[in-house]
Amino acid sequence: MSYASAIDGLFSLAGELHTAPGQPRRKFELSEMRVLADALGNPQLKFPSVLVAGTNGKGSTSATLASILSTAGYRTGLYTSPHLSRVNERVRIGGVEISDDDFASYYFRVDDCARHLVSTGALRNHPSFFETMTALAFLAFAEQQVDIAVLEVGMGGRLDATNVVEPLISIITDISLDHTEWLGTTISAIAREKAGILRRDGVLITLPQHPEANQTIGEVATELNARGVNAAAYVPGRDEAEKGSGYTLIVLGEQIEVTSPLIGAHQQRNVALAIAAAVEIRNNYSYNISARHIAEGIRHTRWPGRMERISAPDRVPKRADVLLDVAHNPAGAWALRSALSHLEPEPRSVTAVFGCLADKPIAEIAQILFPLFESVILVEVDSPRRATLTQMAEAAKPTGVTLYTADSVQDALGRAWGSTPPDGLVVVTGSVYLVGEARSHLAETAE
Repeated sequence: MSYASAIDGLFSLAGELHTAPGQPRRKFELSEMRVLADALGNPQLKFPSVLVAGTNGKGSTSATLASILSTAGYRTGLYTSPHLSRVNERVRIGGVEISDDDFASYYFRVDDCARHLVSTGALRNHPSFFETMTALAFLAFAEQQVDIAVLEVGMGGRLDATNVVEPLISIITDISLDHTEWLGTTISAIAREKAGILRRDGVLITLPQHPEANQTIGEVATELNARGVNAAAYVPGRDEAEKGSGYTLIVLGEQIEVTSPLIGAHQQRNVALAIAAAVEIRNNYSYNISARHIAEGIRHTRWPGRMERISAPDRVPKRADVLLDVAHNPAGAWALRSALSHLEPEPRSVTAVFGCLADKPIAEIAQILFPLFESVILVEVDSPRRATLTQMAEAAKPTGVTLYTADSVQDALGRAWGSTPPDGLVVVTGSVYLVGEARSHLAETAE
């Protein structure tokens, strides 16, 4: 029952979004997750939780809120997806991913339970990768007695495996078109799926956004008599927002300096949601959270792979810095484009390394991002859902950018450094799988 065996078993499970040729598409049913959770003793009901759904920003919001709660002295669980390098990253307690031994123990308990349920007919199929991971996280948080857990929804909300908890509050971040084949082809349809995390008489924290999303979320909240909290009070005004690295806010009657390591103007909205959530948790659930805890928690947030800049170690010959950013849908691409346009100092030359999944709107992402770069190096990501080099090249052709291809992430980085001056910048973007692999390679070369 080793960690390696647990990893092999987990990755042998069918991914939610990958459909093998000739096989029917997976059908989501929350009832099956409830059967599994019940057989495990309903660990998800043994700790208070916060659910965070949305298209973009839900991971950043979750990480920021968890950091605030940890800074306030609470044993805080954080469940996010996907991971960058190691699957353990998805389950953290106090900012630390669970150990390999704990991971293996929890995995085999979930797997053994699932196999029994299938053999007795209680479940039709073995739980998927994400369902298994979610159950594993629930066990870890319950048995390691967290004071509160922040749970990032995987996809959608209404039928997501995380949605078997009874959250103290529900947070909905910005919504845009993504996973349209699963969630619907309109903002309204996707917003209704995301709003599935709301509870009757519960609390919703969100920000004004696309009019269709606002209307749909408002309708669902009204139907459930959920109390809405607008986090706009914690979004800085234009003058404050343009100061650069930090800005001041009034929080809990005190002025605080907000300095987040998460770069980009779009992150100000995610930070605002986390602040509003922390204030609600303090005011309504007797958690001792101060303005100082909120400021320090924001400052100490860690969320790798999002506008993360990595320089070469001193022993390595001078080369261009690498900027890692997951921009796997048009909204993410616009956020990256905006952030790149405000970099100081402005890099003399910018080269991109790009790879994504075949079910993403590659042409639209390329139209948004690729004109910013002198050249783009395409590489296939390590996923059965990957877009091929040919697919990406065809989608990018109308942008007119100079395209190159690489056989691996290591090859792509080498080519990018070779064509980019030391005072330039290499941007690795697209799929989280690409960013994670590049980050691991950079870490190895730094050792």
